Amino acid sequence: MFIKGLKKTVLALGLMSVAAPALALQCVPYARETSGVEIFGNARTWWGQAAGRYERGYAPKVGAVMAFKPTRSMPIGHVATVSQIVSEREVLVSHANWSLINGRRGQIERNVRVVDVSESGDWSKVKVWYAPLKDLGTSSYPLFGFIYNKPGAAAAPAAPREPLSLPADTLRLATLEAGA
Repeated sequence: MFIKGLKKTVLALGLMSVAAPALALQCVPYARETSGVEIFGNARTWWGQAAGRYERGYAPKVGAVMAFKPTRSMPIGHVATVSQIVSEREVLVSHANWSLINGRRGQIERNVRVVDVSESGDWSKVKVWYAPLKDLGTSSYPLFGFIYNKPGAAAAPAAPREPLSLPADTLRLATLEAGA
């Protein structure tokens, strides 16, 4: 009886999710997922949060997070994951919520061009591919730098955790629901 009720609930939730409009994907969870860098919060905070936890630098590497500084038009910053090095001044990145695609933000773009346009070639300012133009955008954006997806030497070791223990009733219920 419980299983039949559970199946109806799951079916109803599934139908509700199909009818609900898709939500826009933000850059932060996408960068976290694609880079393995476990930082949370607005993109503008990633550079500071990475200090002492991850290596940081000013040269792109595959898998690194490109951390954009906040600007007037982008007050919470932006993060993207480097997917390929093309040359000393060009990389490809994968990111979310940059270009308008089919009139909507929140889309994922994979392997799009980013070009270093800084005067000294130090990756302090970039231009980014913008889908509606089918070219690099007209604006340039300042970068903090790159957060490398390997923990830094100063990273504190994780605190030991107690083994997970579940009450016997919870385990018994899980066994019954699984049909065992």
